[in-house]
Amino acid sequence: MNHVMDRPIWRPWWQKKIWWQSGLLLGALLLLFASVRVLLGGAERSLRLAVANVTIATVQRGVFHDFIPLRGTVTALNTVYVDALEGGRVEQVMVQAGDTVKADQPMVRLSNTDLMLDVLDREGRLIESITELQTYQTQLEQNRVTNQKALAQIDYSIVSTRRALVRRRPLLAQSSITVETIDQLQDQLDLDVKMRPMQAASNHIQEQLRLSQLPQIRRQLQTLQRDVALTHSTLDDLTVRAPVAGQLTAMDLKVGQTLGRNGRFAEITPDTGYKLSAAVDEYYLQRVQVGQHAQMQIADRDWALSVSRVYPQVKDGTFTVDLSFDGPGPTALVPGQAVEGRLSLGSDRMATIIPAGPFLERTGGDWVFAVAADGRSARRRTISVGRRNAEQVEILDGLAPGERVITSDYTGLDRIDRIDLTR
Repeated sequence: MNHVMDRPIWRPWWQKKIWWQSGLLLGALLLLFASVRVLLGGAERSLRLAVANVTIATVQRGVFHDFIPLRGTVTALNTVYVDALEGGRVEQVMVQAGDTVKADQPMVRLSNTDLMLDVLDREGRLIESITELQTYQTQLEQNRVTNQKALAQIDYSIVSTRRALVRRRPLLAQSSITVETIDQLQDQLDLDVKMRPMQAASNHIQEQLRLSQLPQIRRQLQTLQRDVALTHSTLDDLTVRAPVAGQLTAMDLKVGQTLGRNGRFAEITPDTGYKLSAAVDEYYLQRVQVGQHAQMQIADRDWALSVSRVYPQVKDGTFTVDLSFDGPGPTALVPGQAVEGRLSLGSDRMATIIPAGPFLERTGGDWVFAVAADGRSARRRTISVGRRNAEQVEILDGLAPGERVITSDYTGLDRIDRIDLTR
């Protein structure tokens, strides 16, 4: 007997209801996400501002004045620093900051016991060396005199012995003297004759040696004497003198204070003139050059100056330039005095310009809000700028004469595309 068994029937996954539901849900989520992106991502971001709260300027075709404002500080052309060559305790202060000093004028008197003892010790050793050299020099002279006397004594002995032989030889024939006496005189004469050339040669050699040593001794004596004077002059350094004439611009010393060796304690400004030092924004680093002209107002008068030095190091967003007067400068300048003026970077020429404003700090000149013709809104627009000064900005592209732009502060407007202007 055959039994028919039931067999389950499996549906394909795409025919199952749960898969259809999951697919519909996923599609709805994707559609919702796309709608949000379309509605939010592509929407224009706008902001409402009152016209009274913004500054609007008109783009014009006019003369661009290529200059930058300068605020300079008066500094001396030359500054001489005063150091204490030998340290010590301050015993007397003879001048004060602000005084006019003459060259070699005493300024400060110091005391230094250790230095004085050291100087005395060095002087003693130097004087001892000088004494030894002078003694040796004297000895050489005495040897010269002794040698000359020895040679003179030999010459005298030769002459005396020959004279004695001449007188005594006739007496030998008369048997008044013995042959031995004549022989002794002859032997003495022969000895003196032989000794003379040896003594003369010895004298010559010693004289040559003496003559070669004397210049060396003299040079050594001069050197030692200079060393003695130099050693003693270190005590003079305890009185610090002004190295040049000028105005003492900085010094602060008190009696009893201790100064180290080579310690700097004062500055002197010689009467060689003044210059101006000014900080310039790093934006102009490539445009500022030596020789460019500037005008600075000092004592209600404009003075012409030229850039004499450009320091390329940038610090805190600025670099430094030095300016020198084109002719005689003012007579009443004071170091540290602040003056204002302008530096010309180039010649004036026609250009499309707008007034400079706070908007440059946020945009860097890359974009602005251009006001619509009806004045009810302003839209973000990319522009290109060229030269700029404290009052003007040169427009190279993006704006035309007659258009209006917002030039006030753009803080908080970085992500805004349109500003709705309200009355």
